[in-house]
Amino acid sequence: MADLYQLKRTPFHPRTSALCLPQNWRRWAGCIAVGSYDLGVEREYWAIRNHAALIDVSPLMKYLIEGPDAARLLDRLTPRNIARLAIGQVYYTGWCDEDGKLLDDGTVTRLGEQSFRLTSAEPSLRWLHMNAVGMDVTITERTDQMAALSLQGPKSRAILNRACASPVDGLKFFRMAPNTLAGTPVTISRTGYTGDLGYEIWMDAADALPVWDALLAGGNDFGITPCGILAMDMARVEAGLFMLDVDYTAATHAWIPGQKSSPYEMGLGWTVALDKPGYFVGRRALEREAREGSAWQMVGLEVDWEGLERVYGAVGLPPQIPAMAVRGSLPVRRNGQQVGYASTSTWSPVLKKYIALVHLERPHYEPGTRVELEITVEHHRRYAPGTVVPLPFYEPEWKRK
Repeated sequence: MADLYQLKRTPFHPRTSALCLPQNWRRWAGCIAVGSYDLGVEREYWAIRNHAALIDVSPLMKYLIEGPDAARLLDRLTPRNIARLAIGQVYYTGWCDEDGKLLDDGTVTRLGEQSFRLTSAEPSLRWLHMNAVGMDVTITERTDQMAALSLQGPKSRAILNRACASPVDGLKFFRMAPNTLAGTPVTISRTGYTGDLGYEIWMDAADALPVWDALLAGGNDFGITPCGILAMDMARVEAGLFMLDVDYTAATHAWIPGQKSSPYEMGLGWTVALDKPGYFVGRRALEREAREGSAWQMVGLEVDWEGLERVYGAVGLPPQIPAMAVRGSLPVRRNGQQVGYASTSTWSPVLKKYIALVHLERPHYEPGTRVELEITVEHHRRYAPGTVVPLPFYEPEWKRK
């Protein structure tokens, strides 16, 4: 009976647990995931930006959607135009309730004419079945049967070219192709959660360990480094990428309307295809928001280093910078009045700036707006000045090449 309450282990656990020096574990979708392999996150972070980082992303929820109405179901569920999704192409998307508020976000990959893979952060099987009533479609959860690795960084392509049976040079951004790695079939998508050049490798759980070993062996000359979710957290903030339950609350989990967010508010207006025909969940609400504008917007904030120095210098201290991303709400004010909050903030090693993902009320989210971020200095609340900036903070030129 006690086993029912234990967190699951991913198919890569025999490798990741042996390498996790501090035994620094985090919860992720009912699994234990490595927070960091070292006592700090610096080596893993710089592997993402300078070399290649190998990240176990198996806890992602995975669903296989097949049948004559598979595309119709996904077109109903998401605001993306699924009819335009080609075989081998990947869409990033959120999906909403009838009020146009986000329930979750993830990817849709077209595996074949009538076959798709959907990934999500939260369990979505019930929601899929509820919307599939009357449709000729089969929905199969593959979360535990499929393992996944994310290989991120400027050397990731070179490593895959060495480790795979077929080169990946021709694989375009947000495309997927089958390949062979460690003698086993895999699919590789040019996707990721770091804002750098990167790929995600999908395989049967039974093939997980040989694939892990082959990637480490193939990447040894390129500085490949196993990486935990704490370093990935810093990189995804630099890339302007948000996280469920950190930067937004699923509409089904929100206690009050003010805790809900729409795709437009989260910067996902580009994913809402109001020109596609027919009904999709949340369409009327999203059409109204497109006409009237959003009351809130998630944007970037760059904190002034000189202002941070002054705040700490007033008590005789140098600036105190957290060693990892802070997943916590910090008030943001303008002219002495609170106008929003930061949901995740971090020091950016590559930019040498303190940055944050902030949610601001209209009209304060326009780029160039001067605001102040609340910080705690010697147990007192103080405010550091900063500037609203567009997202992402960082996007290397090789990401899409």
